[in-house]
Amino acid sequence: MLFSRQDLRKLILPLILEQMLAITVGMADTMMISSAGEAAVSGVSLVDMFNNLIISVLAALSTGGAVVVSQAIGAKNRDDACRSARQLLYTAGGIALLITVFVLCSGRIILRLFFGRIEPDVMRNAVVYLTISAFSFPFLAVYNAGAALFRSMGNSAVTLKVSVWMNLINVVGNAVCIYGLQMGVAGVALPSFISRAAAGLVIVFLLYNPENMIYIKRERFRFEWDVAGRILKIGIPSGIENGIFQLGRVLVVSIIAGFGTVQIAANGVANSLDSMGCIIGQAMSLAMITVIGRCVGAGDEPQVRYYTKKLLGMTYLYTAIVNSLILLGLPWILSLYGLGEETRRLSYLLVVIHNGVAMFLWPASFVLPNMLRACNDVQYTMVVAVFSMVVFRIGFSFILGVHMEMMAVGVWLAMVLDWIFRVSCFVWRYFRGKWRGKCGLGESV
Repeated sequence: MLFSRQDLRKLILPLILEQMLAITVGMADTMMISSAGEAAVSGVSLVDMFNNLIISVLAALSTGGAVVVSQAIGAKNRDDACRSARQLLYTAGGIALLITVFVLCSGRIILRLFFGRIEPDVMRNAVVYLTISAFSFPFLAVYNAGAALFRSMGNSAVTLKVSVWMNLINVVGNAVCIYGLQMGVAGVALPSFISRAAAGLVIVFLLYNPENMIYIKRERFRFEWDVAGRILKIGIPSGIENGIFQLGRVLVVSIIAGFGTVQIAANGVANSLDSMGCIIGQAMSLAMITVIGRCVGAGDEPQVRYYTKKLLGMTYLYTAIVNSLILLGLPWILSLYGLGEETRRLSYLLVVIHNGVAMFLWPASFVLPNMLRACNDVQYTMVVAVFSMVVFRIGFSFILGVHMEMMAVGVWLAMVLDWIFRVSCFVWRYFRGKWRGKCGLGESV
């Protein structure tokens, strides 16, 4: 077998801890910026919606690189893996640099396009935050690419260590700049820039070690279009899919914003608890790329099927455990938020809908498609995801939430319909076997 039980543990456990760290630090950032005033909080929250769009696109490019490199490792072609690793860094960094220039030249236009007319003080804070954030995009792209490469090697412990230091710099920097130096929004953006720059530089330095399974060779800059094309062939459809998903989330939030304060507050609280329930699934999604990519590179279809079932089964088991614990402790957890009775009841219902259904649908909806991506079947996953987001997540949010006046509950039920459709399509695709032809394992059966 390509992966022993110990190999899987070494790959997956750091990924879970890294996901937990990201969520915890995100909560800490939100708490600290709240001391800078409502205009600062509003400006940061608006820009973060746009930043999440950029981050998701950059992450998709890293996914493309991870698939190509994992397949090369599985084929025992170290030279090709090293070439692909170098080109991934060039491609991700170059695209992020272009995005940075675009954002710096048209920041206000982007904010008005996304969010319409914004109050002057909120716009001022948003522009400051967006401008500083834009400088961090190339470093973040390089870090994401480097992290994807270490995951492809099965060495996710390295990315966990770098992530710990990156987030520590960010949190300490926020505390110093916000509470000590009273820098407001800049006090949130500047530490993020510094931490991302440090993480990007460190992970590139670590990739130059020739003792790694794959490493960056010290040679003159040379852009290889054939290698970059293989990365972009997977990265571009994934980037479109991720981008549409994030845009859809922004639109759904805007729908809920029209339902009133109670609905908005309950939605925010439920989202924070839902993210905890998906930690295992998020980690397994990343692991699926590495494991299945290696199996594809080795040309071993039985192991592709074996590890798909194994990782998916693990995801279902641990997702059920985590979400069951959240649901059992939900009354106590919600008591910590200091919510009004109506908001608390609605939050409870939304979490029950999400976490209860997630135990049955989330893994097949979001982890299984990464198996297809690792088999180069990216166009199918893109079409399904975009169609489902537009028709079910957004379309039925209007039907159930607005027209049938179910409000936030209707929006969350539309999300469940989105999951059901995705699961149906991805499970059918897996058993149909079309992915076999996409990755050179034969024709569909």
